[in-house]
Amino acid sequence: MISGIGVDTVDVARFRRFLDEGNQAIIVRLFTGPERHRCSGRKDAASCYAARFAAKEAFLKALGSGLRDGISWHDMEIVNNESGKPDLRITGRAQELFEARGLGAIFLSLSHDGGQAVAMVVLEAP
Repeated sequence: MISGIGVDTVDVARFRRFLDEGNQAIIVRLFTGPERHRCSGRKDAASCYAARFAAKEAFLKALGSGLRDGISWHDMEIVNNESGKPDLRITGRAQELFEARGLGAIFLSLSHDGGQAVAMVVLEAP
């Protein structure tokens, strides 16, 4: 049963500006080490970061919590499986709230085009 849906869109130029300005503090605050490693190695790192940020925002919307309740940006990590499909891995307070709400699965879709990145997250209860 679907328990939550979240969608978010992000202007890629926002992250391109962070990178062009050398604003590593915001990148470190928002993304885990593996996320930074994956995105920094890409030709269009800004699109990579924007899509991952959109995914985190979409998850928070689907969960219905936002960043309150003690969730950290690092409690959510976008990983790619062996075929490249993105998945959302949660830990810490995000995992605690996910489990407390009786949720069992996270479905994630990412896309970017025309200077925008979009993510959709569907949360499912068993």
